[in-house]
Amino acid sequence: MNILVINAGSSSLKYQLLNPETQEVLAKGLCERIGIDGKFTYKPTGKDPIKAADVAMPTHSEAIQAVLNALVDPEKGVIGSMKEIDAVGHRVVHGGEKFAKSVLITDEVMATIEECNPLAPLHNPANIIGIKACQALMPDTPMVAVFDTAFHQTMPPVAYTYALPYEYYKEDKVRRYGFHGTSHKYVSQRAAAMLGKPIEELKIISCHLGNGSSITAIDGGKSVDTSMGFTPLAGLPMGTRCGDIDAGILEYLMHKHGWNIDEALNVLNKKSGVLGISGVSSDFRDLEDAAPKGNVQAQLALDVFCYSVKKYIGAYAAAMGGVDAIIFTAGVGENGPETRADSVSGLEYMGVKLDPEKNKVRGQEMDVSADDAKVRVLVIPTNEELMIAVDTAAIVKG
Repeated sequence: MNILVINAGSSSLKYQLLNPETQEVLAKGLCERIGIDGKFTYKPTGKDPIKAADVAMPTHSEAIQAVLNALVDPEKGVIGSMKEIDAVGHRVVHGGEKFAKSVLITDEVMATIEECNPLAPLHNPANIIGIKACQALMPDTPMVAVFDTAFHQTMPPVAYTYALPYEYYKEDKVRRYGFHGTSHKYVSQRAAAMLGKPIEELKIISCHLGNGSSITAIDGGKSVDTSMGFTPLAGLPMGTRCGDIDAGILEYLMHKHGWNIDEALNVLNKKSGVLGISGVSSDFRDLEDAAPKGNVQAQLALDVFCYSVKKYIGAYAAAMGGVDAIIFTAGVGENGPETRADSVSGLEYMGVKLDPEKNKVRGQEMDVSADDAKVRVLVIPTNEELMIAVDTAAIVKG
């Protein structure tokens, strides 16, 4: 079964054609600068790639058409015809409280997704554009929506309710939603497979650490708490996002500097996090290069980040009444041995103990715990595209 996975942004579109049963990736790539000057990248397995070719893409429809043309191209194609695409899985950022799982896209579903636009104004409209473009070009192919927020819909009210007047939840849907759900779902399932135990018997803390970072408490395969909140701005400090702060800081800085709300949020979203602390970069590799050379702020940024990860691990272990495994995934989690070590340092009392040699691993699935550790620490490369494809195939098969 071949699934085309689509992740549409406002001016870009990532895609991947894969078989969820064999996990074989037939082709993947990226359409960039849609509506500007159009750049097309295509990487077919076993064939020569196309890198940043100039392709006219005034809209997402032309971008999707370029993808489909490449997939069936006589020389560079990986399938014989469009009929070999069994379904399309679309990443949709926000499903609100409406969607607790992936769904087959119908007119009613599309209308409900559009109702969630105010919750993700930068992402959902772009996701919808991608869906409509595919529907126009592939009218007979099943389409499935896979939501970033759906995995977290199992959180209990005690975890998702903010201490605000309750009418803001009832009338305006202000609550913790969480994000990166597809990633957390995938790596938690992989963790259960690695440990050889049913996921229903495991308490897992999943640390998705990258330019955007979130941590999720997963009890029995279900998300019971997560660090991101109403928006992806909450939780850990990230590449450029501040994470959790005292809301009163916003009032103080807005009055002092004469900012309006848009200017203030621009600082919190794009100028803060480890970039803001370090003054060097939002890329952890740059910080790890600068810190040993005596850059005090770069070291502080790394320390603040790891300290925050450690606090969330401790909090979620308390919330679940224990933990069996801690997962590190995404760009920093998979490739940052020092970050992993610093984030669990001091948690030996919980039964967490790394093997320093095993922990040198980068980008490879591995148990990096000491043999006698009670809590397993696992490095698991995330694969959101595969998770989307698996969910899509399951929905289509019924």
